[in-house]
Amino acid sequence: MAINLSKGQKIDLRKESGSELTNFCVGANWGAIETKGFFGLTTNKQNVDLDLSCILVDDNNNLCDHIYSPLYKIEVLQKFGLPKGKLNTIDNAMRHTGDDLQGDTGGDDGLDNEIITVDLTKINPSVTKIYFFLNNAGKEDFSLIPYAKIRMFEGSPTRVTSVFASYNVAAEPQYKGKTSLILGKLYKRNDKWKFDAIGDATEDMFLGQTIHRIMQSYL
Repeated sequence: MAINLSKGQKIDLRKESGSELTNFCVGANWGAIETKGFFGLTTNKQNVDLDLSCILVDDNNNLCDHIYSPLYKIEVLQKFGLPKGKLNTIDNAMRHTGDDLQGDTGGDDGLDNEIITVDLTKINPSVTKIYFFLNNAGKEDFSLIPYAKIRMFEGSPTRVTSVFASYNVAAEPQYKGKTSLILGKLYKRNDKWKFDAIGDATEDMFLGQTIHRIMQSYL
């Protein structure tokens, strides 16, 4: 039975069998924006390009590693003191499937648009916190995007074997003007990994702002 997370909820990564969840996928899913056209007789669909990213932080709150799109311009990243984007961590414990530039255009298809695979057994031992977040490469805010979801599941990017936990964010008026979403974090305590559903929407217009926000306010 999958755990339906609420904002601020913290959970152990322990399966019903009692074993630890160590090898899994973190997937983000979202929908394209639909508006009614001529006299409500037609439907217009607007692609939504969200980017799922993560940063890895050590016990001294130093940024150790990152995964974010290589499409971000290096000259803009350098203004925030950040390196070029990449899809794998240095230890190859985490891998990103690559950019989805449009979102679900026919309603929720039950699949994730962008996925990061995680093998906790290979994570650099110095890493104690891993933050996952979404940034909008366009201008739409989260009050317009019909849904955004994050889930942890066993399987592969193309096959879901078992959903461990999910956290859903529906379009709500309070997200007006919010263009990024800090989804949650994996964190290690007493050598055990746990997950915290953060779910904070922000006005950040660029990934660098979100990373600075996390480093300044969420560690």
